[in-house]
Amino acid sequence: MSRNIDAVPISASLPSMEIRRLVSEGAVATGRTGPRAKTTGVWRPHSVHAIARRIVVGAFGLVLAAAGAFVLGFVGFAVSVSLDEPPAAPTADAIVALTGGKDRVVEATELLAAGRGRRLLISGVHPQTRAIDIQRMTESDRAMFACCVDLGRTAASTAGNAREAAEWARGHGFSSLIVVTSAYHMPRSLVELDHALPDVRMVPFPVAHPDLALDRWYLRPATAKLLFSEYVKYMYARFVPATMRTPPTVLAGGAGARAAETSPQP
Repeated sequence: MSRNIDAVPISASLPSMEIRRLVSEGAVATGRTGPRAKTTGVWRPHSVHAIARRIVVGAFGLVLAAAGAFVLGFVGFAVSVSLDEPPAAPTADAIVALTGGKDRVVEATELLAAGRGRRLLISGVHPQTRAIDIQRMTESDRAMFACCVDLGRTAASTAGNAREAAEWARGHGFSSLIVVTSAYHMPRSLVELDHALPDVRMVPFPVAHPDLALDRWYLRPATAKLLFSEYVKYMYARFVPATMRTPPTVLAGGAGARAAETSPQP
């Protein structure tokens, strides 16, 4: 008797059919159907929350890192200012003193008298201040003052000092300048002067007022506040292009702040 190979008992195919039916029903129940049913995951609400949480944590980390860098930058700025000392024998074509305190002008006139520069510009002088008043205040030689000291009266900010000094230096053909200003003000002054006079060599001559106690700034809240304020202004001057800056009088708070910056201070 011949055996029909193609004749397979119906009962033999039932288990496989049952398995396929159960798998198909399970795929429908879980929402996984089609050719990619085995590999495509289901988008659940907790996935959105996880992504949002990662974004928030990452942003918070960036903020902390930026804040830490800013604080470390301030500490480095304060330490650098406290350790900065004037050179023993500076020499340049001319001298520029940025007003804001008597000590700056006195030091500048003494440098001129010592022959450290051929001419002196006192930048940012109040319009009502007379040359004779400055000469008497500094106790400098009257003939030297009349001969070789120029008073700039247009500057009302550090950027204005730089523009005034640039016009004066170019007019006289100077290629190097001794810059006299307070120690805490020197970094920002050099930034502004470098912007205005990129081809002129600057010789910083920082003046440290004893009352500020810069070497113990971390123990003096008033000095630390002054240094922090100057650090913010320094960062602004260094990293914000001049064309994008707010006018100095607006940034500092108007006419009152403008008068405060040009008045004699340590």
